[in-house]
Amino acid sequence: MLVNYIITLKSVSIQIINMQDNTFTFDVIIIGSGAAGLGLALSLPSRLQIAIISKSNMSEGSTFYAQGGISAVLDEFDSIEAHKKDTIKAGAGLCHEDTVELVVANGKASIDWLISNNVQFSTNDSSDSNNKLHLTKEGGHSHRRVVHADDSTGRAVQTALNEQVLNQRNIKIFEHHNVIDLITEDDVNSSSSKIIGCYVLDTKKDRIFSMSAPCITLATGGASKVYLYTSNPDVSTGDGIAMAWRAGCRVANMEFMQFHPTCLYHPQAKSFLISEAVRGEGGLLLLPDGSRFMPRFDKRAELAPRDIVARAIDHEMKRLGIESVFLDISHLTPQFTKSHFPMLYKKCLDFGFDMTKDPLPVVPAAHYTCGGVITDKHGSTDIHGLYAIGETAFTGLHGANRMASNSILECLVFAKQASKHIQNYLSDNRKTAIIRPWDDSNVINSDEAIVVSHNWAELRQFMWDYVGIVRTTKRLQRAKNRITLLNKEIEDYYSNFHVTNDFLELRNLAHTAELIIDSALSRKESRGLHYTRDYPELDDKNFKRDTVLKPGRN
Repeated sequence: MLVNYIITLKSVSIQIINMQDNTFTFDVIIIGSGAAGLGLALSLPSRLQIAIISKSNMSEGSTFYAQGGISAVLDEFDSIEAHKKDTIKAGAGLCHEDTVELVVANGKASIDWLISNNVQFSTNDSSDSNNKLHLTKEGGHSHRRVVHADDSTGRAVQTALNEQVLNQRNIKIFEHHNVIDLITEDDVNSSSSKIIGCYVLDTKKDRIFSMSAPCITLATGGASKVYLYTSNPDVSTGDGIAMAWRAGCRVANMEFMQFHPTCLYHPQAKSFLISEAVRGEGGLLLLPDGSRFMPRFDKRAELAPRDIVARAIDHEMKRLGIESVFLDISHLTPQFTKSHFPMLYKKCLDFGFDMTKDPLPVVPAAHYTCGGVITDKHGSTDIHGLYAIGETAFTGLHGANRMASNSILECLVFAKQASKHIQNYLSDNRKTAIIRPWDDSNVINSDEAIVVSHNWAELRQFMWDYVGIVRTTKRLQRAKNRITLLNKEIEDYYSNFHVTNDFLELRNLAHTAELIIDSALSRKESRGLHYTRDYPELDDKNFKRDTVLKPGRN
């Protein structure tokens, strides 16, 4: 039976008329609505029917909350080679040089594309006749190369791309929809499987249906919500990584979880991020007595890469038994601070801190997932027709530690790469598969929602305690024992009760947590973001390689 399905988004009604037998059919399904997902949607030709699935509203993702900026070589004294060298150095020997070359070489083109899509970046003073973009400097960078929109770059990018997507008649938006699992079938032309669709939960109507497409792209962001303290929004629950793993994809380097060094320490702040650009513009990290400590840990001091700064802060907090350190920019003029960090200044005032006068209390918090679903330079995964881009993917760009402001750049470059490959793939793979309807006839509504909330809290607590900034083998083994039991409980729950949004996020977090723990246990050295007291030295002989996990073989 042919029916209509109406989705309302910001007073815009989008009518989809190709739903038959409770299944939507598209050419391309994009799961995620941040810079990677929207960048891909806008790069694909208008002849293709595209669905964008967003777990919350379109803007609720890490892109919107990104403060710092986007790295690109635009200064005459900078170079592609310097950007490449800085990225590889930050990555602690694990960056894939060809991927780094691909991404940094497309920096200027990516900024130009954003400008063409109405992203308004900060410029130098109007007295500058060339009206050049203002460039700032962040940790790990040897030059000023970070393009930004004041201190709300992500908001500017997300808002502009949202507007562009809403004007495309071939793009359909599904807000408040959560993908349960991917659907694959054997590919008769190879030994691999191929993607044919996915099952989706409409979280507003509590209704499950299927979507069919020969191409699906995972652009769901990272998994930092697996930790108790994180700078990420609530939607960052490792969904794409977990779904791809369950479908049969390899993942890599999940032990490298980046902790942002400076999140505001305040009970109501919910780990509000204080941009790295504050340190880039001269902010100093201080102990409670007002003394600096970063020069004791690295010659680059406050501008050292994030892993070094986060470990230094963690060390000082534990050594002194203090709840936070302090980030001070009060030595700069109030006019400079207010003009360069207007959003930060206002937000800090809301929490009772005037950053033009006083130091800000800061602590590290989980921030970025450097590992993910293994892809090639086109964003292709191990499953034909399945792509992964952005923080969900492992491309080899970040190695053992992501350099600041390379993330949105990676999203945009691989959105373009995936777009080209998808168009070629669809030229030979446009057939729509028949998908078996979702069957929940043998499950019941749970009367124990407390189980989900309890397990959620337990998971994030032991991940923070045992698999955090500093690790030991004993801590990791304790975490492994707990995650094994937790996953058994989750699978039992999944088999017996109707799924909910909270449960799906817990399931994905638990599967992703196990990947992080297994990866960390297998790396018996300290490199980049993975630091273990049992193996504090770098071991290039045995571990200068990616940690690759294969489904069913760990």
